[in-house]
Amino acid sequence: MSLLRSIATVGGYTLLSRVTGFIRDILVAGMLGAGTVSDAFFVAFRFPNLFRRLFAEGAFQAAFVPLFAGLLETEGREEARMFARRAFSVLAVILLVFTATLEVFMPLAMVVFAPGFDAVPGKMELATELTRIAFPYLLFISLVSLQSGVLNSLGYFAAAAAAPILLNLTLIAALIGFSPMMETPGHALAWGVFAAGVIQFAWLFWHCRRVGMTLWPAVPRLTARVRLLGKRIVPVVLGGSLYQINLLIGTILASLLADGAVSWLYYADRVTQLPLGVVGVAVSTALLPALSRRLKAGDGEAAAHDQNRALEVAVLFTLPAAAALMVIPGPVIGTLFERGAFSAVDTAATAAALVAFASGLPSYVLVKILAQAFFAREDTVMPVRIAAVAMGANIVLNVILMQVWGHVGIALAASLSNWGNALALAWVLRRRGHLPVDPRLRARLPRIGLATALMSAVLWGGAWALADPLGAGDPWRPLALAGLVIGGIAVYGVAAQVLGAARLGEVKGMLRRPRANAP
Repeated sequence: MSLLRSIATVGGYTLLSRVTGFIRDILVAGMLGAGTVSDAFFVAFRFPNLFRRLFAEGAFQAAFVPLFAGLLETEGREEARMFARRAFSVLAVILLVFTATLEVFMPLAMVVFAPGFDAVPGKMELATELTRIAFPYLLFISLVSLQSGVLNSLGYFAAAAAAPILLNLTLIAALIGFSPMMETPGHALAWGVFAAGVIQFAWLFWHCRRVGMTLWPAVPRLTARVRLLGKRIVPVVLGGSLYQINLLIGTILASLLADGAVSWLYYADRVTQLPLGVVGVAVSTALLPALSRRLKAGDGEAAAHDQNRALEVAVLFTLPAAAALMVIPGPVIGTLFERGAFSAVDTAATAAALVAFASGLPSYVLVKILAQAFFAREDTVMPVRIAAVAMGANIVLNVILMQVWGHVGIALAASLSNWGNALALAWVLRRRGHLPVDPRLRARLPRIGLATALMSAVLWGGAWALADPLGAGDPWRPLALAGLVIGGIAVYGVAAQVLGAARLGEVKGMLRRPRANAP
């Protein structure tokens, strides 16, 4: 499967995942709003996801995929499968110990990660209880990430990309079906998170078995390759996961602000996650195994081509998405969430955070792509050095900007520090000769910028013209927003085609179903 088709496959399923995720969040916003229960659940949900993205999606995949793909290329499937089984077993033991330890010390962990919750009676206790229920999700979803790395390296992207859909469907079922039986809807959601981990694990285990890569547990042994894997994971924990660390720092500081601040940042981040997930996750997921195998085979020219196309796709889709979210944040948040317990005040606060998050959207995707260029070359040291500086800047900016703009300052600090991270990664790669910009990418970037500017102007004018139907309580609000979004997409698509920022035939080629499901 070609890189662009792989991106399209992952992006398509990720888009469906984000749509079901929005349905989930709309239901959560309507039933929980932005207050004590929602803040407690979002901390409980974010806690295992933080460690999952640090140790599994971020560090583990970045270190595991190049090794696994290299074994596939040089020693064959069976040797690669044995390495994956040993890694699976060691990871499972480590996670069991880590999960059990955190379950015991969860009250202390909550004091560290949500110190401001003590100011609201019962809020700290509720957050601790919900996090204890949801935290075992980390064990299952981390093993899911390993299984995903195996499938992606073999060129099977669909099953792993579809797994998050199961999470969203499980949480929707838990919220609707079990909330009346639980103490709060937050309890139903926490149990839903636990169940979703088991379901996703079973889903990927079955798909690995289908392609002849059954990962039965083996006796945990620290073989030379497993020790090498562990050695490479340690620096990547920071280098590949700055975004999640920034969110955690933001959550800690937001807990010190007004009741609901954690929820406002969560909902704004969820909207930002749509283009970030569809484009950033899709491109980086497809790029790492492709780059690893190209470089292992000594084909530097093909690796450079893949990297340029990944950057082109990223900018083509994230730049207009960021601009749109910054131009019409109020209608987007209001239409999605303003109902039930989610008030107009919550809409305004969340929309302001959305603007700040969206300003950094392209940088989040660029970091994902540029970091893969280091990981594919088995360099896990330089990204952590850059990330350490960026994270320090994030902490300083958080403390300063939250004094001025509250929760919006926290979101803006994350964006600014991530732009610094992206620019530093690009500068180092250019100095090493690992970021050649081909004539096609150089010619298309300014055209993408111009097409985005034209779309933004149309969106701004359209929002002004549709101010009444886009207002709170208007029954035509969803249709007005849909028309505005469709109009913006149409303008951008036409402008991109006319200006030469993209070609319709190339997009069709990405979406065309390949004849085989293997590389």
